[in-house]
Amino acid sequence: MTTSRRQYLVVRPVYSEDRFSEDHQRVHRRRTTLWDHVKHYCTCDSKRLKNATLSALPFIGWMRIYRLKEWLPGDLVAGISTGMVAIMQGLAFSLLAGLPPSYGLYTAFFPMLTYFFLGTSRHISIGSFPVLSLMLGAVVTRLVPDTGPPANITGFDELSKEHQRVLVASSITFLMGVIQLAMGLLQAGFMVVYLSDTLVSGFTTAAAVHIVVSQLKFVLGLEVPGLTGPLSIIYTLESIFGQISSTNICDLVTSLIIMVVVFVVKEINDRYKAKLPVPIPIEVIMTIIACGVSYGFNFEERFEVAVVGKMVSGYESPIAPSVQVFQEGAVETFAIAIVGFSVAFSVAKVYAIRNDYIIDGNQELIAFGVSNIFGATFRSFAASTALSRTAVQESSGGKTQVAGLISALMAMIVTVALGFLLEPLPRSVLGALVVVNLKGMLLQVRDVPYLWTRDKPDCVVWTVTCLASILLGLDLGLAVGVGVELLTVVFRAQFPRCSVLANITGTDLYRDRKDYTSMYEPKGVKIFRIPSPLFFANIDFFRDKLSEAVGFNPLRVLRKRNKALRKTGKLLEKTRSRVTESEVKDSDVRTVQTTWTSELPRVDIHSTVQTTWTSELPRVDIHSTVQTTWTSELPRVDIHSLILDFGAVSFLDISAIKGLKTTLKEFLRVDVQVYVVACDECILEKLHSCMFFDEEIQSSLFFPTLHDAVLTVLEKHPSPPVFSGTRM
Repeated sequence: MTTSRRQYLVVRPVYSEDRFSEDHQRVHRRRTTLWDHVKHYCTCDSKRLKNATLSALPFIGWMRIYRLKEWLPGDLVAGISTGMVAIMQGLAFSLLAGLPPSYGLYTAFFPMLTYFFLGTSRHISIGSFPVLSLMLGAVVTRLVPDTGPPANITGFDELSKEHQRVLVASSITFLMGVIQLAMGLLQAGFMVVYLSDTLVSGFTTAAAVHIVVSQLKFVLGLEVPGLTGPLSIIYTLESIFGQISSTNICDLVTSLIIMVVVFVVKEINDRYKAKLPVPIPIEVIMTIIACGVSYGFNFEERFEVAVVGKMVSGYESPIAPSVQVFQEGAVETFAIAIVGFSVAFSVAKVYAIRNDYIIDGNQELIAFGVSNIFGATFRSFAASTALSRTAVQESSGGKTQVAGLISALMAMIVTVALGFLLEPLPRSVLGALVVVNLKGMLLQVRDVPYLWTRDKPDCVVWTVTCLASILLGLDLGLAVGVGVELLTVVFRAQFPRCSVLANITGTDLYRDRKDYTSMYEPKGVKIFRIPSPLFFANIDFFRDKLSEAVGFNPLRVLRKRNKALRKTGKLLEKTRSRVTESEVKDSDVRTVQTTWTSELPRVDIHSTVQTTWTSELPRVDIHSTVQTTWTSELPRVDIHSLILDFGAVSFLDISAIKGLKTTLKEFLRVDVQVYVVACDECILEKLHSCMFFDEEIQSSLFFPTLHDAVLTVLEKHPSPPVFSGTRM
């Protein structure tokens, strides 16, 4: 059954930009000045104060609409479920940071307290994140290595190695918070857009590889020194395989059992998540079992298994960060701050869309900045969010950050009262839990075939970011990835896919003439489209592609014509007596531009010829060289009109304006009329302000639509058949 298609009929004059301005008066808007912005920013009234308060303290907004009976049960269940996962992950990820496991509980508690009040996301779970822990651990290991003396930092002499590492981690976290807070106050949340999903995917995949390698020493029960810098992963693997014969069999068997069981149960959770009220907390269950078995069989003494050991009971007093640590780790800290926020914001954005509320990037920066500053003061390390914890919090019924607050209270209970129960837990169990939770990040490698078939530049970004992060380290790898990503943007803008358009018969639509069969291209007319901004880097590319599309270089045509005129002038001087005055008149001598700012000298011809360049030289009995010059040496110009479609040109810089002006003049001087269509109003204003228009290039050459320009050309140069269904 065929459905009838709706049709529309529009009867209006053919407009150029000038005629359109005459018929339709434009409203002149007053531009907002800098002083207006300052006055608006400094103005304060009750409504503005209320909005500012709600913006600074987002929890007020959702607490006002909190449905106690409907939401509280879900938040309680989600908080308990998330809290158990957060405790286990905090213990495990602290090993990545090179810190005692008990400090992972601090990270599960302190940052959440401030994010509850300042954050705009209602679902993300704040705490440790493996990638950040690994990046932080690289700085900690560099300043306080496993073997050898620590860095020369004031205050280290009075501290044990463990507390030296805690000081480094808290100082780096404090500086990370300061960077995030400053970016939020400066409204710099837009910077996260430079980390695309493709780049983040490649980077986190590489981080997962680093994490797996770093946990092998716990899984195998080996003593492997922490290494940092380029190729550190290669040297770490070399050290591990050099000691492989010394593997602790008890650690290996325990780790394999933990990984298999956790993997299987997680698959069950994913497959039956619609039927399960809450996911099975398999990490907690296996941790409890492992603690009991280790304590009952005395793994530490009988099998020489490394265990968690003494847990800090309660909370320690606040500490001040070290300025020297700031200086030593500033570069890595900036990368940690950007990665931490970008990952958290990406996860928060997914759940905000899913649950229909708005998050504010700048406020999120402020929230994470304050959370990390506050947490670092109490010895916690870099906090962000983890997709697995957030998924548990949302899928188990969490509606607001009340669930996050409850999970933080659970971490507090374990820290204050139950921490001693975790002392016999083998570290290999924590390593196994870390490795098995990296499944999703490692499987991101499946993105590569998809990207290769859909978008090869994005595939290059993913691959280069991943390989660079694996081989050079996460900090340098991230910098390389951002650089490659920006290069792809420049490449796409500098070398866009230009096309020659033609009319789809019977419509006012224009498409690439290579893509359709029923196309109409008026004789002597070329329609050229560039889908990119024009700026200093691609204006020459635009000129080359335009010459390729029309089939000739207007500058070369001008030079050839001038050369022909000079030859003709010399011959006419020799045969002046044989040419009557009626055959010799003033010549339309053309000039040629070699650059955008200077012109060639005008052709010096004493006796010149009035001629039409598209026809042959009138027969005069001068010399056969004249006719030869005219018919064989001059390039052919087969078009009389060139239409430039600027519908996709978003801006022009000064260099592009100069280059465009030169290009238009070159075509005009070889008798090719140029029209520019669909030019944005802002670009037109800029062209007027930059004195683009003169006696040769007039504003009447600009048209609001492509079809207006084509109809104007056909009116001047009738070319049957005319458009089917189009009235002129």
